[in-house]
Amino acid sequence: MPVKARSILAALLALALAPVIGSCSGANDDDGVSVVTIGESDSIFEDGLRLSPGAQLVRDATSSGIVALNAEGEVVPALGESWIVTEDGRSFIFRLRQLNWPDGEPLTAEDARASLVRTIAALRGTSLGLDLRKVEEIRAMTNRVIEIRLTGAMPEFLHLLAQPELAIMRDGESIGPMVLERDGDTAILQAVAPETIGLPEVGGDRADHRVRLRALAAEDANAAFSAGEAAALLNGTIFTLPLADTGPLSRGTIRLDSAIGLFGMIVTNDQGFLSEVENREALSMSIDRPALLQPFSLSGWQTSARIVPPDLPGDDILQRERWPGMSLDARRNAARARVTAWSRATGQDARVRIWLPDGPGSDRLFDALSLDYATIGVELRRVRFSQGADLVMIDRVARYPSARWFLNQFNCTLVTGPCAPDADALVTESLQADDAQEAANLLVEAESALLAQEVYIPLGAPVRWSLVRSGLEGFSENPWARHPLYALAGVEAW
Repeated sequence: MPVKARSILAALLALALAPVIGSCSGANDDDGVSVVTIGESDSIFEDGLRLSPGAQLVRDATSSGIVALNAEGEVVPALGESWIVTEDGRSFIFRLRQLNWPDGEPLTAEDARASLVRTIAALRGTSLGLDLRKVEEIRAMTNRVIEIRLTGAMPEFLHLLAQPELAIMRDGESIGPMVLERDGDTAILQAVAPETIGLPEVGGDRADHRVRLRALAAEDANAAFSAGEAAALLNGTIFTLPLADTGPLSRGTIRLDSAIGLFGMIVTNDQGFLSEVENREALSMSIDRPALLQPFSLSGWQTSARIVPPDLPGDDILQRERWPGMSLDARRNAARARVTAWSRATGQDARVRIWLPDGPGSDRLFDALSLDYATIGVELRRVRFSQGADLVMIDRVARYPSARWFLNQFNCTLVTGPCAPDADALVTESLQADDAQEAANLLVEAESALLAQEVYIPLGAPVRWSLVRSGLEGFSENPWARHPLYALAGVEAW
């Protein structure tokens, strides 16, 4: 486990989330492994292209893509059994497994090509659609060989291709390691018998490999785990991290992903005080980021005032933190001077409205940010709905390890409020770059252009936690906070 994850895990273990019984009926018995995820009850049954975390779990279990992410977050074969990448890095050639659709018809390269073409077209206008703009051509080379041609080299393309939204579908049918049955608000996921999809029969009774998944509100999910009704609780965020000291915690129950992604505030209103870039920067300058999560006792949390994390895998261009050589006091003094000047010029007090999700963690965050902004003369007010906010808290785990993902989240076609067309143009230019270094240089320029507009106030890395019952195998921390259900059920995907 990375040092950061160990240090945070140690701190989390000091928190008593709930009384835990080492082994309880219902968590892992003849009915399979019971899992709860934090979310709306119906969210796990979403079937579109904008999937909740729970729906991603179900899609990943029942509908495979050409490749997948395993429990460790590594790219592994799925419907594609092997692949090669051409020397220029622009062409990915996959050989498909000999598999059958549920109706007995064989899976073909044309099936996969048609599915990907449809999905990419449907994803236009979304952040994932922007990520897929490097796909130039998809063609079936033979009955079982498919080529995906890119506009330029993209070493992280396999991570992108492993997203649940890119599962291979035909006429509403899919091929996956599990099948779904709905029982009210519970998703029952049963391991598929290999011979039913054209694979050799394996020994053992796969009927015992079953997951019962429910989506519950954070408090209810925590109570279900505490009562022994679930072997795992997934999709915990900083907003839902329980803070009450309610009892002793069993060793090894809390698991923390060393997630990479975005955790901060996006500016959704550029009127009034926020109409000036210098004022938006003042809000970012005034935050004591290392102290922000002290109420959570999360030592080791990675802070950042950048959009792209400095230690991103494959990012070999060192980016310095902002405001070099300025102490927190110096930053706050400069920010306070800007606020005072604006108030004198307009005759108005500086007030900013913020929206955060409901949850005990959000309450602590709001209190900390309010104190930070008070030091520069800005009043922070919390609103119930994001539509009425000036700042909206976002908390997203990255889909793949590239600066492009981070920058695409703020594309002018996706955000409400100020944006940076120059940054978007540089990201688009990077799609056609001849080599990876040229593309990286353009993305560095794009981040600088985006930071110059102060459209986003970064805080640090997203926090993702789970509760895992002792003895449950198949769970591993990973940077993508993805925990395949078939692994929890003890099923090898392919």
